[in-house]
Amino acid sequence: MTVISKTVDAILERAVSGVDISTEEAIALLSVKDKQEIAAIRDTADLLRQRQVGDAVSYVINRNINFTNICEQHCSFCAFRRDEGEEGAFWLDMAQILEKAASAVQQGATEICMQGGLNPKAKIKGASLPYYLQLVKIIKQEFPQLHLHAFSPQEVQFIAREDGISYAAVIAALQEAGVGSMPGTAAEILDDEVRRIICPEKINTETWLEIVETAHRLGMPTTSTMLCNHIETAAQQVGHLEKLRSLQQRAIAQQYPARFSEFILLPFVGQKAPAPLRRRVGRDQPILADTLLLTAVARIFLGNWIPNHQPSWVKLGLAGATEALKWGCNDIGGTLMEEHITTMAGARGGSEMKVEQLRAAIHSLGRPERQRDTLYRSVISDTHSNLPQIT
Repeated sequence: MTVISKTVDAILERAVSGVDISTEEAIALLSVKDKQEIAAIRDTADLLRQRQVGDAVSYVINRNINFTNICEQHCSFCAFRRDEGEEGAFWLDMAQILEKAASAVQQGATEICMQGGLNPKAKIKGASLPYYLQLVKIIKQEFPQLHLHAFSPQEVQFIAREDGISYAAVIAALQEAGVGSMPGTAAEILDDEVRRIICPEKINTETWLEIVETAHRLGMPTTSTMLCNHIETAAQQVGHLEKLRSLQQRAIAQQYPARFSEFILLPFVGQKAPAPLRRRVGRDQPILADTLLLTAVARIFLGNWIPNHQPSWVKLGLAGATEALKWGCNDIGGTLMEEHITTMAGARGGSEMKVEQLRAAIHSLGRPERQRDTLYRSVISDTHSNLPQIT
């Protein structure tokens, strides 16, 4: 018989009844150490996942294209960035971009995810945003069926700053060119005390939230993320979740045409991060148990409003990501085909996953699989056109 404290039991009962738990209650759950209580939190998250999205585990066939790692910023956790001329620096030309997109299409991809460093040479002049628009248009002209999931809030801020135009104008121009959704990266932890230490040159919390809300208001869906388990506290983790939940609630209340499509937990990998941060964190690789507890609490806290939750197989490995499917996740992510940012930080999960590997992981849990597109619509194969069909 499982024995858990009255406090934890009461919180979990409220969650099961469909009530949103408070920030204080979420912090209490993250503070739990007892194995039986942690198991109860896991089981509650799994139950809510089943109620909110069902048993099927989804995946997407996509390709990740990091078009440059040359970046003006110096985030303390980043091993990806380089200065121009530094060993390992790269900036793909348009022919290389098209080659990667063509390879993705040949492998059945429905999505290209595109992000890069803030390359000073990519700075734009005039409201036409030529460099970033060219990146989008060259892919959409050749492969109009691909969904482009591209340019984080940090990149939007960079373009707006350099061109002297509003965030809304940047987002509208990218939409018109063919961008379908925005990655919710650069969020790290939405707490400026943490951001001043790990990414002082990045946009602050208010700006990240403003850009994402602007995207939702203009009809561009975004994802939401959290870079976790480095120097932040449980209270700061929950504060981050609360900001995401409030933003989603406002998008729904204001009837914005778009909102968050998913939540992705990204545990810190610091093997090749600068030494001061590694020493402060005290480890190089994620602790799976910590990530799983936060995964479960995120489902309990966010699930009524952001129903799709995804682990990172790049950071946790496929076995760790598969385990996370028991802790509230309903999606196992994408094939990626290549990944540089986390891999260069020392992640051991690899940079590509075959569809067969993702399916096998799902089947190992006895749960059904579902291929999806970026916006979580089901994808079926059309043997006549040889193109994926969205349903």
